[in-house]
Amino acid sequence: MINIKIIKTNFSNRLMDRDSYTDSEIKDILTLKKVAVVGMSRHSNKPAHFVPKYLSEQGFDIIPINPIADKILGKKSHKHLLSVEENIDIVDVFRPSNQVLPVVEDAIKIKPRVIWLQEGIHNLEAEDLARKHGIKVVYNRCMLAEHKRLF
Repeated sequence: MINIKIIKTNFSNRLMDRDSYTDSEIKDILTLKKVAVVGMSRHSNKPAHFVPKYLSEQGFDIIPINPIADKILGKKSHKHLLSVEENIDIVDVFRPSNQVLPVVEDAIKIKPRVIWLQEGIHNLEAEDLARKHGIKVVYNRCMLAEHKRLF
């Protein structure tokens, strides 16, 4: 049985559950360094920009995925997750919950070890699909916040 914690997100007044990974498990996940960021933004005031920027500054190898950007943070931005030719450890998702399933379907094809749905993002169907393919799923957590908290 999965133990689900209920937390209040920063993005709304409603309650949203999150995964049940322990701090130790999250810390282990955060040792993986090659991260494709789906929905990465060019705009420095958005979490989809400053979170991967922080991660890059902490030694993570960030691969921007944004169909309308050529470069973000000086790195080539890929139009689509499937156009990345490198092995990816974590697919970090900055897309609305109702747009997560196609991202997960593509991610399954490239076989990352983890799919990380940022704080405020949760899609049970997509999460279950990823788990059925042996991919760990972290949801409704911020990689920046978790990294700062644990390291």
